[in-house]
Amino acid sequence: MSARGKARSRALDVLFEAEQRSVSPFDVLRARREKTDQIVNPYTVEIVEGVVSQQAAIDEFLETYSQGWSLERMPSVDRAILRIGTWELLYNDDVPDGVAVSEAVALAKTLSTDESPQFINGSWAACSS
Repeated sequence: MSARGKARSRALDVLFEAEQRSVSPFDVLRARREKTDQIVNPYTVEIVEGVVSQQAAIDEFLETYSQGWSLERMPSVDRAILRIGTWELLYNDDVPDGVAVSEAVALAKTLSTDESPQFINGSWAACSS
């Protein structure tokens, strides 16, 4: 896995944990820095900061294009994956769109349900049609 792939995975861990514990993602990052030997990749921080700062717009985008699924109905891990991928698609010009989509699908294949990769891929396909 590439350094950016690992950073995405760590960002997913942070966003998922924060949602599950109802705490700020920044508190989760801070705790990881203070209470573990884990080195937090700068791209992990960039993703978390980007998703948090653009979350309202990202969630509106997802609500619009995730056909048949409200954000609340989505599995938490899928919601976090979609937020990361959408941030990369819309707000990070350093990541090609195809890479953002394929990395999100890869995370879903590893960490979510059997149906999640297709759902995640289809969420963005719907917005480009």
